[in-house]
Amino acid sequence: MRARLPLTAGALVCALTLAATGATSAAAGPDGTSGGTPGGGPDLRAERGPRHTSDGQPGWRAPAVPRLLAGLPPTRTAPTRSTVAPGVTLTRWDEADARGPQRFSLLTVDPSVPGVSLDYAGARRISGTATLPTLLSAAYSGPGTVAGVNGDFFDIGDTGAPLGTGRDRERGVLHARRSGWTSSFSIDKQGRPDIGEVPLRAKVAQRPGWTITNLNSPFVEPGGIGIYTAAWGTTSGYRVTSGQRKNVRMVLVRGGKVVRTRAKLSSAEKIRGVMLVGRGPGAKALGTLRKGARLDVRWWLQGGPRMAISGNKVLVRDGVVEVVDDREMHPRTAIGIDRDTGEVLVLVVDGRQTWSRGATMVELAATLIDLGADEALNLDGGGSTTMLTRGSGGRLGVVNTPSDGHLRQVANGLQVRYLPPGG
Repeated sequence: MRARLPLTAGALVCALTLAATGATSAAAGPDGTSGGTPGGGPDLRAERGPRHTSDGQPGWRAPAVPRLLAGLPPTRTAPTRSTVAPGVTLTRWDEADARGPQRFSLLTVDPSVPGVSLDYAGARRISGTATLPTLLSAAYSGPGTVAGVNGDFFDIGDTGAPLGTGRDRERGVLHARRSGWTSSFSIDKQGRPDIGEVPLRAKVAQRPGWTITNLNSPFVEPGGIGIYTAAWGTTSGYRVTSGQRKNVRMVLVRGGKVVRTRAKLSSAEKIRGVMLVGRGPGAKALGTLRKGARLDVRWWLQGGPRMAISGNKVLVRDGVVEVVDDREMHPRTAIGIDRDTGEVLVLVVDGRQTWSRGATMVELAATLIDLGADEALNLDGGGSTTMLTRGSGGRLGVVNTPSDGHLRQVANGLQVRYLPPGG
């Protein structure tokens, strides 16, 4: 599908549409709106603790559109474009329709340009969070970062760990699930971008009948067995069994041998080796092991991608809208692929603010199709929605206005890197 940006110059009709439609934030959660403006927003530098993601949280309710305004095309400002790096372009524009105003920021990334790559950006421990500038800093993500956005939804109220799949080019597979929350953006071994299911695959050589359900996840699936490694951080006790204290078991494997097995879960202990946590039937299976038993545990991602990061819903598949929600308006972060050009489209829509209402899932999918996406995935939104690009001075700066009024600490992000060939 050929990429296109159907923007026509014209004055915005923000005040008119807001007055006509009665758009309201009465359904908004504790976030509400930031009250900020594009030119004079709040200080975004403070690294405050997060409160929630947009997943499952009420957003602004899309208003009923008066019949006279229904079907009218939106008014759009002329886009502003800037080159962030070779093969990486930032485009911004405002738009307004009968539901109210919106502000869009689009990164167009061409992975075929020498030196351009996309990667996972995460905290130093999986059960930890940081602001996006920290995650994209050289100390965390290495040199060459020119842009990035927030990534996966995460366990914001407890462990802070991402809910789905994550693979870093350098660090390897960091977290994943066998089923559920496996819809992901990935780069394959040939460097081609893809959107689809990227589930965990794992096995225990001495116990081929066991089912491993999780790797470094916020919780182990009921009845399953989860793997936790040093990358997780310190042990999280019964938080990873969703509070279940009976019929659970922990087994620690070091050097290919069981060094500890017990029916109580520890907290705040450094993981030295591979820790297996079982619930119900999973705990019963682990209970058959004895100290000193040989145990070889392996894990990988289906399809063997070089990098991967999850979202919650596929928005577009083969150029067709896959979502149905056209009521809840949130700030949104999404990623799409134009199969014709091979370009990756990273889109942010500001929301929960008087000058940008956010977007519904259907609107988000339709916008990405209009931009040329054949496949698209919804990433974490709400107060997590953040985009950074490198400015003329070489420093990363926030492009949009996050709805919390400050930068939220998130679990991971998508990194766009440019390293000059031969440099």
